[in-house]
Amino acid sequence: MTETFDPASTRHMVAPEFLPALELFPKVDFTQDISNWRGPILADLMPPMPLELAAVDVEELSVPGLDGAPDVRILVYTPPQMVVAPRAALLNIHGGGYVIGRPEQNDRMNRARALDLGCQVFATSYRLAPETVFPGAVLDCFAALCWIAENAAELGIDPDRIALSGESAGGGHAAALAIHARNHRRVVHDGPEICFLLLDSPMLDDRTGSQPTPHPYTGEFTWTAVHNRFGWASLLGRTPGGIDVPAEAVPARVDDLHELPPTFIVIGSLDLFLEESLEFARRLSRAGVAIELHVIPGGFHGFGLAGPVPLVAQKHGLETAALKRAMKLA
Repeated sequence: MTETFDPASTRHMVAPEFLPALELFPKVDFTQDISNWRGPILADLMPPMPLELAAVDVEELSVPGLDGAPDVRILVYTPPQMVVAPRAALLNIHGGGYVIGRPEQNDRMNRARALDLGCQVFATSYRLAPETVFPGAVLDCFAALCWIAENAAELGIDPDRIALSGESAGGGHAAALAIHARNHRRVVHDGPEICFLLLDSPMLDDRTGSQPTPHPYTGEFTWTAVHNRFGWASLLGRTPGGIDVPAEAVPARVDDLHELPPTFIVIGSLDLFLEESLEFARRLSRAGVAIELHVIPGGFHGFGLAGPVPLVAQKHGLETAALKRAMKLA
């Protein structure tokens, strides 16, 4: 019989530079009223915004939803100096376990990326679960993508250089959006293209946290198996992990991953989503999709918020370099 080791804690495995940030993360409890977590999180802990980030203009737009759905709110980040049109663009989808979050939570990152890339960054909202179940949120994100592509000429955007990024649940929605956009093009032989997919600690598989033999070293901090079951149950409108879950609602369950855009995945070694990210990368590679994968040692879910420490700087550098290559900015 093979023995398994059940550690009391994985805290000793956290990268030392991440430990101060770990102490500051709120202890999210979804057994309380979920609206308690839909306001700004960690906003009061942020230092004053640097002048170079404050110089990025932010405009709020409302674009039509699809098939009578509510309008979709988008924040548009425009740097003081942009590359010559037609230029690339980035659509970002925020995280929040499918149940909380808003585009403002990525404000600093989107400002920084607009500066680094010299182009506009579009941060979309989407309807949250459990009030809205699949496919509502993905269709909201698709509406944002379609609006950018349809207005590309007016915006000075090259429709062949629209990249997509997402963090955590936003990464799950980004992967689902890439699959939806591909399927749409296959049916109507038209529609928006995505040149690159950046997935940061993506939430891809409803079965994670429900399997009988969970990974013994992941998911202790910030986003646990309990959180994951709640998030997926809210999005799916049913118990996650079962055979009745529709494959199209879960990127990791989709059989056909061919014709998806080149994909970058970054994940912490202690993140609950580690194994599903590794498996998704493997399957993308088997489908002929160009894949770049990075595992950050000692990183828990959300470690990118740890501030200006070396491993976070390395992560941001890898992401920026990959975006510049894919968007033909380097």
